[in-house]
Amino acid sequence: MPDLAAPLPYFVFDFDSTFTQVEGLDELAEIALTGRPDQAEKVAAIKALTDQGMAGEIGFQESLARRLALLGAQRQHLAPLVARLQGKVSESIRRNGDFFRRYADRIYVVSSGFREFIEPVVAAYGVRPDHVLANTFTFDDAGNITGCDASNVLSRDGGKIQQLRDLQLDGPVYVLGDGYTDYQIREAGLAKRFYAYTENVSRPSVVAHADQVLPTFDEFLYQLKLPMTLSYPKNRIKVLLLENPDARAAELFRQEGYQVELVAGALDEDELLARIEGVSILGIRSKTHVTEKVLAAANRLIAIGAFCIGTNQIDLPEAMRRGVAVFNAPFSNTRSVVELTLAELIVLARRIPEKNPKMHQGEWDKSAKGAFEVRGKTLGIIGYGNIGAQLSVVAEALGLKVIYYDIAEKLQLGNAHKAVSLEELLPQADIVTLHIDGRPENQDFFGAQHFALMKPGALFINNARGHVVDVPALAAALRSGHLGGAAVDVFPHEPKTNAEAFESELRHLPNVLLTPHIGGSTAEAQRNIAEFVPERIMQFINSGNTQQSVNFPNILLPAQQQAHRLIHIHANVPGVLARINNVLAQHHVNILGQYLKTNELVGYVITDIDKAYDQDVIQALREVEHTIKFRVLY
Repeated sequence: MPDLAAPLPYFVFDFDSTFTQVEGLDELAEIALTGRPDQAEKVAAIKALTDQGMAGEIGFQESLARRLALLGAQRQHLAPLVARLQGKVSESIRRNGDFFRRYADRIYVVSSGFREFIEPVVAAYGVRPDHVLANTFTFDDAGNITGCDASNVLSRDGGKIQQLRDLQLDGPVYVLGDGYTDYQIREAGLAKRFYAYTENVSRPSVVAHADQVLPTFDEFLYQLKLPMTLSYPKNRIKVLLLENPDARAAELFRQEGYQVELVAGALDEDELLARIEGVSILGIRSKTHVTEKVLAAANRLIAIGAFCIGTNQIDLPEAMRRGVAVFNAPFSNTRSVVELTLAELIVLARRIPEKNPKMHQGEWDKSAKGAFEVRGKTLGIIGYGNIGAQLSVVAEALGLKVIYYDIAEKLQLGNAHKAVSLEELLPQADIVTLHIDGRPENQDFFGAQHFALMKPGALFINNARGHVVDVPALAAALRSGHLGGAAVDVFPHEPKTNAEAFESELRHLPNVLLTPHIGGSTAEAQRNIAEFVPERIMQFINSGNTQQSVNFPNILLPAQQQAHRLIHIHANVPGVLARINNVLAQHHVNILGQYLKTNELVGYVITDIDKAYDQDVIQALREVEHTIKFRVLY
């Protein structure tokens, strides 16, 4: 760690695959060989030679000579190459461009690549021309690239070592690069530290020799306590995803720069306790329970993503008290559940669950007994939220009459009729379907007394939550013949993984359709969920937005404009906002904007301030009484 009171170390950067995301000669090959029938073959050969040289498998001089021989490039190809490379500067270096401009006198780019394309790219970041040390091309009279200047030490094996010796830098040197030639500077004793830069490529032979591995340049600045654009390196944010959400979720989190760990099945409390330490973002579906004990052990947890609709498996009040925002996907699988429900009611009406097994056993039962069309029948929807309301519209299109019941006042769609009670709805409905939420007070919401009120021969569907139905009472109503059939997709106790056995009183009953919680298990729904939930979480982390959080006060914030944003979560007690503003006033901090919203447990204050402020103010804000969590965004 450098002493900032003393001069900074010298920072020596490689160019290819470090300062930029790509190798310059590889890109030049693609440009120069465009339209040639052997383009793909030659570009692949050049890339293989690049990798061999960078990994130390062949000498650099041999790698360079063989690549140049394959290129067939001309001077005219250099301008488009520069334009391409300017768009491929490494993301974390691009966002920290001010660092290069501020410390230009301490920064060198030492590369075995070529000045002709390196200098114009790094110049935009304030790197001085005399601090760019690289090879130069040689050309013939027609402008063809014939090779490189052999008198340049960087054209030879060990060239970077000799170049550093020639520089005779009068202080410690830190080298950042992705290739073996970068490590050799450290090996020769000319650098105090070698950082293997892996944002774009990770070479095992290079990583093995590194003093430190850098997944991003943000991590380097954070470790050395140097000015950086981000408040916190994204590579330090750890994501734990359970229960196989669609692969798009992990892809989005990784694109953001987060560490992602995947666990195929659900975890019980003890298993989750063993993994939760250090996790910033936890992603679950319906089977993993996030309890008070788990939340107490979650020392770095910022947000929980429920990759489903329900959140009853999460202790929401405790998450709120600990400053952990919870996001779900309330709309993403609506259509999938609606279509499953429609399919089930038709399949039950035609008594397919009885007919299909008989056919597989060789029995031809062509009887129409108990089978009916759904057109003209009455569908009773209990719970008229997103799913219930859309089901209402689509069911009417099939010719069903719709009545619904909901404890909240909901706008009826189409010709649907609202029932004032279950007692009104149940005797009228030929088919009853549940679409209520899984809150604890809905335990055994639908029981024996409700089945008794249903029409003889009526059908029952539960695609809501397993615990909202008294399953033994449902089984009894089916065995007695009072109900004509049932479809159930959710159960009070579900296997944690596909390897566990499923047990239920409903197994082996005729005209009962059982499915393994697949209401939202369509490619479309899972993709929608896998995009919606990470986007909400990343907005919360990056900007403080809590829009559509299920447990936090919902705030949609304006874009951050030339400000640092202070995120303050506190217990909802009087006087906290006044204390925050007193701290800011005492430190003469100018407030550019401030937003506050509360609920019964917490207050959420967002304050945008000028970038110039004394760092003591941050510690003072952390120490404000009743603070739960505090962070700074910039």
